[in-house]
Amino acid sequence: MDQRDYTIFIPEFIAAGSALAIIGLELFFPKIRRDIPAYLTALAALAWGIAGAFYIGKDPNNFQGLVQSDNYTTFFRLLAASIVFVTALMSASYMRERTKTAAEYYGLLLLAGCGLVYMAAARELITAYISLELLSFCLYILVGFLKRDSLSSEASLKYILLGAFSSAMLLYGISIIYGVTNSTGYDQIAVQLAQRSGDTDGAVIVGFVLILAGVGFKVSAAPFHMWAPDAYEGAPLPITGFLSTLSKAAGFALFVRLFTAAFQVDAPEWRWAVAFLAAATMVIGNLIAIQQSSLKRLVAYSSIGQVGYMLVVIAAIGYGDQELGRNASSALLLHIGGYVVSTLALFAALTAYYNRTGKDTIVGLRGLAETQPLLAMVITVSLFSFAGLPFFAGFATKLIMFQSATTDGLLWLVGLAVVNSFISLYYYLMVIRQMYLFEPEGGLTRFRPSPLLGALAGVLMLGVVFIGVYPTALYKAADRATETLYQQAPTGAVQAP
Repeated sequence: MDQRDYTIFIPEFIAAGSALAIIGLELFFPKIRRDIPAYLTALAALAWGIAGAFYIGKDPNNFQGLVQSDNYTTFFRLLAASIVFVTALMSASYMRERTKTAAEYYGLLLLAGCGLVYMAAARELITAYISLELLSFCLYILVGFLKRDSLSSEASLKYILLGAFSSAMLLYGISIIYGVTNSTGYDQIAVQLAQRSGDTDGAVIVGFVLILAGVGFKVSAAPFHMWAPDAYEGAPLPITGFLSTLSKAAGFALFVRLFTAAFQVDAPEWRWAVAFLAAATMVIGNLIAIQQSSLKRLVAYSSIGQVGYMLVVIAAIGYGDQELGRNASSALLLHIGGYVVSTLALFAALTAYYNRTGKDTIVGLRGLAETQPLLAMVITVSLFSFAGLPFFAGFATKLIMFQSATTDGLLWLVGLAVVNSFISLYYYLMVIRQMYLFEPEGGLTRFRPSPLLGALAGVLMLGVVFIGVYPTALYKAADRATETLYQQAPTGAVQAP
């Protein structure tokens, strides 16, 4: 294919161009209704997703070794557009009441989505780093967008400071890998590492650990998770959901692309680091979640536990077996899809409830089953999906994911993940208990959520059930996406034993 085929960027041209147009719209028409930019952003995300759908099944197209358009990129392109679409609709009524200017907010949603796409598409380390920073800077601003809310400003400041530290670690790790291999391209790195004599030297180990720490921060893996509870609690409620979905998807999109290409030949050395990181992340996330009274902080630690489950798959990829790696990668993408739908359903319901009551604590949900049964049902289904109960997305996706990662060296880790799933059910039931076993607080009577948020929450809940009952469609899409990763073994690369 043409090494300068700019048509692969058309969907992101639509997204970025729409972001600039939406920001400019409020600049030239300052009295425009504050929810108009939200609906325009949703339309832009829809157009972005439709444009991205035209790339399904097309031959891989590599742009000068920097980025690659293939089914893997397309999977995350459609996922990013979907996340932005739902978040924009969730934000329409929420932001209308809390800020006078919101166009930049919606523009940043689209630009952050572009960052996710190019983290998935990157074929060399500097491009991946720039894409990650694009995503990160958008999230820093979105977390602190409510300038008059001291909690939001504090969360953004902590996120920026810790994020800068993690970016420095990542960049230093990249520089070490470049110093050893004389390249930042994934394929060239794999070739150079395969041709070295002897075991992996100390420089490569240090470089890998720094890269693992840098990307681990972005997905909030322990012990790099300290920013997550404060950022989740201080961010506007729709952005908490956006942060929980987009940043996780972006981090693992980069993990899979990087570890099936650049570091595949050093798998035995790095898989144990990832395995212990997975164990620490799921244990810390789930045990600390039990102690939370803030719903946002509970979701933060719950998402940390979910990251631990996903890291099990990354460790499985390290065994260097083509079939095992392919199945594990497909299962991970399936779980990411199910997790995103479950999380967005949860936050659509929470946003509808918050807009009505102003409450975002666990106790604040008391009696919700009586005052608004639909929202209580959506929250319950989402939490059961996180816990991995049957008939919901989390059960099917976790079952397939853990099964794909089951190999002799990782049986202990898969067993630990199953135990932690049972632990998580306890604190999810604490939330459900408040909704169904207590009377409403403050004499709150039955109310109707906004039609838009009620419909959005209901549709997403049906998506959670559909994936749980029939995961085949999403799994086929994930499997088609990962096929490209295992058709591009670089010349000179070898499989790890």
